Formats: sequence, structure tokens, C-alpha cells
Amino acid sequence: MQGNFGVEDLEFSEFLKNLRDGDKVEIYTDGSCIGNPGPGGWAGVFVFRDKRTNISGFENNTTNNRMELMAAIESVRHTPEEIFATIYTDSTYVRNGITSWIKTWQQNNWRSVSGKAVKNQDLWMSLAEEVKGKHIEWVWVKGHSDCTNNNNADFVARSAIVASRMGNA
Repeated sequence: MQGNFGVEDLEFSEFLKNLRDGDKVEIYTDGSCIGNPGPGGWAGVFVFRDKRTNISGFENNTTNNRMELMAAIESVRHTPEEIFATIYTDSTYVRNGITSWIKTWQQNNWRSVSGKAVKNQDLWMSLAEEVKGKHIEWVWVKGHSDCTNNNNADFVARSAIVASRMGNA
């Protein structure tokens, strides 16, 4: 089936079959929440050449930041080690956290520079584990702008919430 702009949408397993060692994949992540806290969804949209797929999930009672982190964690988890990935996120919290703040948090036994416990520590620890051995570049993009695949990730994350409320997830 052809998606937007001549992109072929594939099931995740089919998408992975197209990848070879050293290939470069773009991944667009997003998290969404209805209320904060409230029901939330996360998504990762994977793009390689003219192929695209996505992964998504939801939680019944969560926060937007937790869903942004879940999108990153699950996207990294599903990225094969031999693949180079650029992960695009509209969350400065995720991008700054994984590229800068996390080193200090780990050195300070998961305490912030102010001495307080790091929020969402469980997810940050999970993301720190998932990135080990992976080739990941993190890029911030402006949310709800003209970035088609970021908008697609937002749509998939919101759809995960709707599907969960309809019992289809």
C-alpha cells in the first residue's frame, strides 16, 4: 500500500527485512496525553528510503513527559544494533536529557544538580540501558510544524489513545 508522497507503509517485521548493516534510519518519536496526567499514547515512526512503519502504545494514567520517554525507549529498543538511527523528537526534555543531563544524573546517583530525585528515573534508567551499543543521533524538531513525519508520529500517538479507549489496542 502506498502512503503519502510515494512512501510505502509496511508492517514492522517487513520494514526490518529491508535493512542491512550500516543503513541509516530516521525515527520520529512523539508522546501525547489527554490531560496531564491522563490517558497517554506514544509512537515511533521509522523511515528508510521509501519505506515507513510505526510502533505505538498507550498507558491509562500517565504524563506527557512519560509518553515522550516511552516513545524514545521503545524506538531505540526496536532499532537493530548494526543500524545507524537519527531520532527526531519535539521534546527538549528527551533530547537534552539523553544527550546532556543524564551523565550528571548518573554521576549524582540519579539526583539533579539541585539534589532532588530525577523525575521519571525509571524511564531514564531504561533509556540509558537501551542506547548502549546503539548508533543514535538525537535531533530536536519543532512540534506541530511542517515536519510531516513528526506530525505522523503525533497522529499515531494520539490514535493509540483513541484505540485504547475503544478497546482496540
